[in-house]
Amino acid sequence: MDFKILTGLDKEKEAIDRQLVFTTQDLNLWYGETHALKNINLPIYEREVTAIIGPSGCGKSTFLKTLNRMVELVQGVHTSGRIEYRNRNIFDKNFRVEELRTKVGMVFQKPNPFPKSIYDNIAYGPRIHGIKNKEILDQIVEKSLRGAAIWDEVKDRLKESAYGLSGGQQQRLCIARALAIEPDVILMDEPTSALDPKSTLKVEQLIQELKADYSIVIVTHNMQQAARISDRTAFMLNGELIEYSDTDSLFSTPADQRTEDYITGRFG
Repeated sequence: MDFKILTGLDKEKEAIDRQLVFTTQDLNLWYGETHALKNINLPIYEREVTAIIGPSGCGKSTFLKTLNRMVELVQGVHTSGRIEYRNRNIFDKNFRVEELRTKVGMVFQKPNPFPKSIYDNIAYGPRIHGIKNKEILDQIVEKSLRGAAIWDEVKDRLKESAYGLSGGQQQRLCIARALAIEPDVILMDEPTSALDPKSTLKVEQLIQELKADYSIVIVTHNMQQAARISDRTAFMLNGELIEYSDTDSLFSTPADQRTEDYITGRFG
């Protein structure tokens, strides 16, 4: 598959200069006998938002969860091919899955705060990693909540239950929780599908701000959202990667008829 960027010399030069975070090479995945991912070859670049679109059941979320090996929690899963994270094979027995998941955080479709205080939700990860000093934890909590653009809304409620927050606030809290362990990549599996339009806008604005420091891969059913917030977009269908390009090109001049049919609403 040709991954040449289609929108001019400046973007091509930027693509060359920008380092790869992930590369997948001939990735296949099966759930038992079901072939869910078929020969996926997809580069993901640092400090960009990469959107993955496609109809339900096409393999979007499965692919996302291979990047931090969460998919292996499903019984009967097996894979072939290779995924490299910053030139390290994530399936190498010397690459501990705990290390990978520290570098590659995850935000899920529905907000899933822990049944703890707002403060303890954020401090949980750093504590697991051995940070016990309260002053340091205080700094991490504030920095993470600021990074998720929710500090001003919760700074006087840190000891209250996270369940007292609205759905949109809970999702930003979960993003803050992911930031607290200082990841390199943030995976987002339809992070706004359960949110109202106002909360969705806040999360989208946050994603745009976070890409200055993080690489973000987002699965979304919302094509308008992909067009608004992503730098590159991958279109998947029936477990295959059909097309991958910079977002403007994919939506304005798709190279594959199946991509055009999907983004114009002929199916999906």
